[in-house]
Amino acid sequence: MAAGWQNPVMTQPRSTTLTEVARRAGVSLTTASRAINGKSRVSAATRARVLKIARELSFTPNPMARSLISGRSGTIGLIIVDSLAQRFVVPIMLGAEAALSEIDLSMITTDAGGDVARLHALAASMRRRKVDGLLVLGDDNMATPSVAGTVDLPTVYLYGETGQAGEIAHVPDDRTMGGQVARHLIGLGRHRIVHLTGPRGGRAVRERTRGIREALREAGLAPVAPTTYGLWSQLWAEEAADRLLRQAPEIDAIVCGADQLAAGVVRAVQASGRRVPDDVAVTGFDNWRVFALETRPHLTTVDLKLEDLGAAAVRDLFGVIDGDPVGGGSRLHQGELVVRGSTDPSA
Repeated sequence: MAAGWQNPVMTQPRSTTLTEVARRAGVSLTTASRAINGKSRVSAATRARVLKIARELSFTPNPMARSLISGRSGTIGLIIVDSLAQRFVVPIMLGAEAALSEIDLSMITTDAGGDVARLHALAASMRRRKVDGLLVLGDDNMATPSVAGTVDLPTVYLYGETGQAGEIAHVPDDRTMGGQVARHLIGLGRHRIVHLTGPRGGRAVRERTRGIREALREAGLAPVAPTTYGLWSQLWAEEAADRLLRQAPEIDAIVCGADQLAAGVVRAVQASGRRVPDDVAVTGFDNWRVFALETRPHLTTVDLKLEDLGAAAVRDLFGVIDGDPVGGGSRLHQGELVVRGSTDPSA
């Protein structure tokens, strides 16, 4: 054997154990496990201390060992009800994955393609794969089918409610945000406001419309024209706005149900010889950057904070899995009004 040769296996540093982390932090092994795995019933100060020690000792949780100890797979399933809503799917998934990575867990993702039968089949498949729980990502414009009759897994719904009492759903607070947009316009001195949005009946459309009407009533105002319902289409919005401006030339603000619609409305306003926002202010919804920042002027809109919604749903799901009293019902998430040039020339 050559001088100075060392067996690489023998020289590899020994991995730090969770027991060592617990001892250094001055807590029990159970408390250390809860803190590192993101479980409840651990104070913020204790969790911070354990995580600090774990970093100092370069402790890396072993998902396989943890699953053997806990009897869990360390995996959750995410079923997308309809990938046609991909504009909203991606940020929600990113938020969910970020929350999962904090506790070293993984996610299996699949798509039902808008087929309810396939949705239930996928839920049953996830159950056979022994996932610890399910996230079902729906569409805020329609009811999300419940999978409760198919599987008995802990389940949390995102961006869509099932209408079933007690089921947990994380959805945007569309009513409040619709009102916020209308109050922004009223605060700018706009009093001849109309609302142009997507198909009648969907949850997001219905709730935003309620919020807008409530804000107008509070200010003693009435819409210049009834709410215009139609397609989620830029071209449709341009044609509808052209008709509105001809029928009610006194309009000084148009609240749109989506940035895609607002981009078409801005074109119609400018084609009529009016200026945005000097003559007619225009607002969107969703902060869809391909429309919000490609329109001139840039669109005032609402950012739904969908990544935060996805992360919150994951935390709720693991509360259910851990047996915590998280309660049922809808969790309403606030967005952020992003003011740009389509309502405020100085923005």
